[in-house]
Amino acid sequence: MKLEDFFNQPNIVDLSFFNFRNAITAAYFANTDLEILKINDNFRKFFPVLGNVTNAYFPDVLEQLGVPGAQIEEFVSNINGKGSVLIPAVHIRVDGEEHVYSLLSARTHDETFSYLNGIQGQFVDRTAEWQLRKEREGLLEQKIRDREVIEEKSRQLESLATRLAKYLSPQVYQSIFSDSGDQGRTHARKNLTIFLSDIVQFTDLTDTMEPERLAKVINSYLSEMASIALDCGGTIDKFIGDAVLIFFGDPESEGETEDALKCVEMALRMRTRVADMQKYWRKLGVSKGLRVRMGIASGYCTVGNFGSEQRLDYTVLGSPVNLAARLQTAADPDTILIDGNTHSLIEDHVNCAAGDPITPKGFVRPIQIYQVDDFISEEHRQRRQQLSHIGERVEVHVIDSSDIRAAIQELRRIQEDFEKQFNDRSRTETEAR
Repeated sequence: MKLEDFFNQPNIVDLSFFNFRNAITAAYFANTDLEILKINDNFRKFFPVLGNVTNAYFPDVLEQLGVPGAQIEEFVSNINGKGSVLIPAVHIRVDGEEHVYSLLSARTHDETFSYLNGIQGQFVDRTAEWQLRKEREGLLEQKIRDREVIEEKSRQLESLATRLAKYLSPQVYQSIFSDSGDQGRTHARKNLTIFLSDIVQFTDLTDTMEPERLAKVINSYLSEMASIALDCGGTIDKFIGDAVLIFFGDPESEGETEDALKCVEMALRMRTRVADMQKYWRKLGVSKGLRVRMGIASGYCTVGNFGSEQRLDYTVLGSPVNLAARLQTAADPDTILIDGNTHSLIEDHVNCAAGDPITPKGFVRPIQIYQVDDFISEEHRQRRQQLSHIGERVEVHVIDSSDIRAAIQELRRIQEDFEKQFNDRSRTETEAR
């Protein structure tokens, strides 16, 4: 006789199942043929629809619970092949509500008691954990969607700000969009230096040139003038056709004298740049080139937002603005006229030639005027950026100064092309010999 014959089989099975009897999981014990022999009380509580499942075939029980066929096949395959199985998520509807269980099962082997050889397993209720995971995943997905929306809105705002910046002077743009800007103060009285320039006989040019060529000419001119103005710290008020209105001293100022000197330096650089661009404009059809008159006046102006509720301009008002316009009109082509106030601020640094007093339209008293030559300091003049070069064999003019690095790269490409052509020609001549 075997040892197992001396013991009561049901009692031994009950004893081996003791640890599962009070478990919080739904536990079962089945024989080697997957026929259920015992279940604990939680098995009945978890799945009341099953009723008595003793001697029932466990895969049939899974099917009755609504477990998908693929998972049943996985269970049978793994329990027979590997001797154990773990299915992390089994979705079962109980009383109309979806529950999620993990199914763990393994074959048992006992050499002493053969009737303990079978399959022990349990369903672990993970519904609460699964719901929390779904909520977390939902929150993460919502967070990702929110971030994508924020990023898209940020891109739209950045694009809008980039486009808007082209319509505003950088100083004004910074004042409007930074927290440091005083939104309550919209107007101020300040001592400013005003600059106004105009192209000679530009109206005749507009009547004779094709629109595309005209646009290319005026855009290149205004781009170069704007680049110089910003580099010198000027606030570009507006472009009025071919005319350019710029002021110094607001929103940022380094003092009346420095503002006036910067304005004059800007005008001198503009005059030089216009001379550099003449060949380019002649190639576009401006046969006589462009000639520019410039006027500069200093004095107290009212600066701030002016306009209607629908549209505002950040601009300047006052007699210095009118005087700068009159000086520009009175100036000869390619010259710079300044008033007495500006001259008193810059006379120690800039060579100027006094002209005959004039009484501009709208002014009662004569105005002493001066024609600007250049800065007295040779060192100051040498510090200016050179955008043209005329050598013994090569002449170079930078057409677009907005990106000097790109211009340098283009020159390098031209150098490489010339070197390649020269090397190819030398090689051909050598082979011909």
